[in-house]
Amino acid sequence: MRLALKRHPDTRCDAVTAIGVDVARPRTGALVLSYEATGNIGGLHLPLVTAPTRADELWRDTCFEVFIRPAVAASYFEFNFAPSTRWAAYRFDDYRSSMHTAEVGAPRVEIESSPGLFTLRAALELESFPLDPWRLGLSAVIEESSGRLSYWALAHPSGKPDFHHADCFACEI
Repeated sequence: MRLALKRHPDTRCDAVTAIGVDVARPRTGALVLSYEATGNIGGLHLPLVTAPTRADELWRDTCFEVFIRPAVAASYFEFNFAPSTRWAAYRFDDYRSSMHTAEVGAPRVEIESSPGLFTLRAALELESFPLDPWRLGLSAVIEESSGRLSYWALAHPSGKPDFHHADCFACEI
């Protein structure tokens, strides 16, 4: 399934013109995401590729994210994937409450870059997740070379960018 992220109307981005996400659930407990940002990729601040280790506060720079909530639950998970191949995983009991490090296997993160296209692929093995349909919130934080940030998501609530808001869980898979 191919989905398009929308830039938050209160943020500006000169470098990226579009972000698409291919979403696949090839089998129970697996999720594969392929984020594609098009535009002037040279105008982005992209960290150097490092070892694919867990790290916090990846959202402060260019970062691609997925929020996963079982269709009938208030609790949810947040995964962050950086162009450096670093990653993070958190569990929340409810909207922005009781954040814990999620005990999950390391995702496989791969990147490709050219002057007009940046692609980040993330493969997650989530065998311990509920089998119910999942509600997904797909998002990205884009940092331009100037340091300016823009916020992209499937849907945005009114007001400031908030990827944790229920309105952002706009995809069921």
